[in-house]
Amino acid sequence: MTFRVAIDVGGTFTDLCALDEKTGSFTFVKDSTTPSNFANGVVTVVKRSGLRGEQIDRFIGTGSTMVINALTEMKGAKTLLVTTKGFRDVLEIQRSNRTDLYNFRYKKPEPFVPRNLRYEVDERTDYAGNVLAAKRERVESLAIALYNSYANPRHELECYRILGEELEGKIPITMSHQLTREWREYERSNTAVMNAFVQPKVEEYLSTLEGEMASLGVKIKMHVMQSNGGVSTFERGKKTPIYQVESGPIGGVIGAQTLGQVVGVEDIITLDVGGTTAKTSLIDSGKIKINTEYNVGRTQFFSGYPVKVPVVDIVEIGAGGGSIAWVDELGSLKVGPRSAGAEPGPACYAKGGREPTVTDAFVLMGVLDPDYFLGGEIKLEPKLAEEAYGRLAGSLKMKTLEVAMGVVRLATSNMVNAMKLVSVRRGYDPRDFTIVAFGGGGPMFATALAKELGVKRVIVPRIPGVFSAWGMLMTDLRHDYVQTKVVRFNGETLKSLMEILEEMMRNAYTQMDEEGIEKKDVRFEATFDMRYAGQEHTVPTPVPVGGKGGDGDLLSTIGKKFQSLHKKQYDFTLADPLEVVNAHLTALGRVKRPGMTRWAGGVRKGRLTSRMILSEGGRRSVGVYERDGLRARQAIRGPAIIEEPTSTTILRHGDRMNVDKFGNLVIEVR
Repeated sequence: MTFRVAIDVGGTFTDLCALDEKTGSFTFVKDSTTPSNFANGVVTVVKRSGLRGEQIDRFIGTGSTMVINALTEMKGAKTLLVTTKGFRDVLEIQRSNRTDLYNFRYKKPEPFVPRNLRYEVDERTDYAGNVLAAKRERVESLAIALYNSYANPRHELECYRILGEELEGKIPITMSHQLTREWREYERSNTAVMNAFVQPKVEEYLSTLEGEMASLGVKIKMHVMQSNGGVSTFERGKKTPIYQVESGPIGGVIGAQTLGQVVGVEDIITLDVGGTTAKTSLIDSGKIKINTEYNVGRTQFFSGYPVKVPVVDIVEIGAGGGSIAWVDELGSLKVGPRSAGAEPGPACYAKGGREPTVTDAFVLMGVLDPDYFLGGEIKLEPKLAEEAYGRLAGSLKMKTLEVAMGVVRLATSNMVNAMKLVSVRRGYDPRDFTIVAFGGGGPMFATALAKELGVKRVIVPRIPGVFSAWGMLMTDLRHDYVQTKVVRFNGETLKSLMEILEEMMRNAYTQMDEEGIEKKDVRFEATFDMRYAGQEHTVPTPVPVGGKGGDGDLLSTIGKKFQSLHKKQYDFTLADPLEVVNAHLTALGRVKRPGMTRWAGGVRKGRLTSRMILSEGGRRSVGVYERDGLRARQAIRGPAIIEEPTSTTILRHGDRMNVDKFGNLVIEVR
């Protein structure tokens, strides 16, 4: 037997999903995340899976929240920046724009590198002084970001050579042009600094994990999930950890895209509710949205830190199962963003947690079976949940169950707002989409969210609690290339732009070959960032790969596509000349994707029992079904609860659910 294995390291749980390529059957394991050493949690789930190292001979990949957590918590390496003379304070000056101009509570981002560790070079002299500074300050990582190196990286390479030789390879060095060849000095410098800031920690984690997996008999090359929706090798992941800034939630978006291709659904809004956060993203006509401008930690009062790397367009809020309910100084009830995490966890886990969480609320409402959480692996204590909510209710002068229901309503409202950010705020009508709900908590919220947004259909995939890990099994190797070239868009400049794309393609073939991908398995996608002359913002416009610059039809095709996209996004077009700002190329090393097997189902009795749950209409008795006992094409009318080891699905009054031939729960929301 040969297996493909993926491991998703979340804030609360670490999930493993293994696919037997011969039979198409899945093995999944869920265990608590180990924040003190993420590698320990990964090793635990691999051992619990019962797989031998030699059986994992096709693919093994992992994604985690390590990078985003290190950046948001400012817990990284002591970093030194080498930059061009006169640009020392770029990280301090930043940009004049603010998320809210009239917000007096605005907080300016604090640079990752303090001023005393930012050193300037003339670029016409040597770099010996910076070597001495790096040794004297005992820095753990070093970033090089020189002016205009996106256009010509010669000086960065020379600086890297000298520093590397003098420091004898003891300190990792990041060059800005290796991460992005896009203009904007502050954003590019900040990207290099943030990469250097997390590099030692990520390098240690990946190296430790490699060693642990080797000791278990795993001999194949390991892969790490990237924020751009693809995977890369551990070797590259150690050098460019900033590409993993949001690698944790991306697997679920890839899984939803793959699921949509199988069941014939192209327009999807994903809903991933885990133990710490809720994540949502939008898939339009089967295409995942990718941004090249991303801000780490952006909030209403904080502009965040810009990162110039491709990131799947995803909105993440602190509203997971472990999110803590609390009362602010004005006496208002709040949910999140603080979470109970894996340790101590919700109060009902009986691991020392005393604060009320969303999971505790669902226990009190009767939605979660205390004896069947994680298939019975964790026994929940309703009494502890009641005590936690009792304390909160006392401060609000309300009844315990009223507060529990209020917390669920508030968490639902927060998720509605997040889903509007990826749909309504982007010019999409959510009523035209299908919600794909996964994560341990996604199926519990999905139908309520659908009703709020006017969505008519919800799909809950098989094993939703480990769906993000399943999605990683469907990912291709991916590398992104970008080059800034600001020119008027005409036949002559199009020729030079297509030559840039051809050079990127040659580099991509070389890189893919080094990673074991044959040329026939590499495909490309290209875009130009375009705008009207005089504009600041740009619109990513698809470009046919392989076209020639002198082709008048190609010029017309790209121009018309830009006009169409601009009209859709901004509701107007102009007769002004067009400009190109950046050329982008995405290289995908295709990995053989496993098919989705038909659902046998019915291995146990479908209906288990009935129990009383608390809902908006008061207490009522609802049918409880075991998902493994459901047959293909079986229909159930709400209200009902469908239980499985990794999640619980709620059908509300009027909802109608059918099991499709692949075992997915397809819910028509009324």
